[in-house]
Amino acid sequence: MAKQATGKKPFQLRNVGRWFKYKYLQLTRAKGGPAIVALGFSVGLFVEMFTLPTAGLAFFLIFPLVYVFRASMAAALIGFVFGKVIYIPMSFLNRQVGGWVLPRGIKGHLLSVLPDWLDTFIKFNLKLFVGGVIDGAVLGLIAFYPIKWLLEWYDVRRKEKRRRRKEETPLS
Repeated sequence: MAKQATGKKPFQLRNVGRWFKYKYLQLTRAKGGPAIVALGFSVGLFVEMFTLPTAGLAFFLIFPLVYVFRASMAAALIGFVFGKVIYIPMSFLNRQVGGWVLPRGIKGHLLSVLPDWLDTFIKFNLKLFVGGVIDGAVLGLIAFYPIKWLLEWYDVRRKEKRRRRKEETPLS
């Protein structure tokens, strides 16, 4: 039997690097400029800081936040993955900050009915959540400006390189 041409090339491992470079270039040249990309990264990082206590459901918060802030979805996902890398050390800080912010003796009708282990579990996750929201907001603000400046610097450098190359090319 003859193989029909589908118009698609077969998957080759060497093309993976090229695909990542293409996606990187798309990200750095995103419509709206470096601020949109940096904002997307910050949104992803912010959401990741309180994903664990919400059993992963906070991930779905990325979509409306990206839409509301008009940020880059790809950059938000990169920020989310980067947040996973730094989450373990940050979780200790998240819990500490949550403990500082929340009142000491949280008592309520529901908490008095629950078994001690569930009460402890809820209080621990509440500290992680509140601390994660605060730390995520601070981290997002801290990450926004260096990423924006780095992307602006890269863009200026790229345009300067193109301008020099254009000047060096002799007119035919």
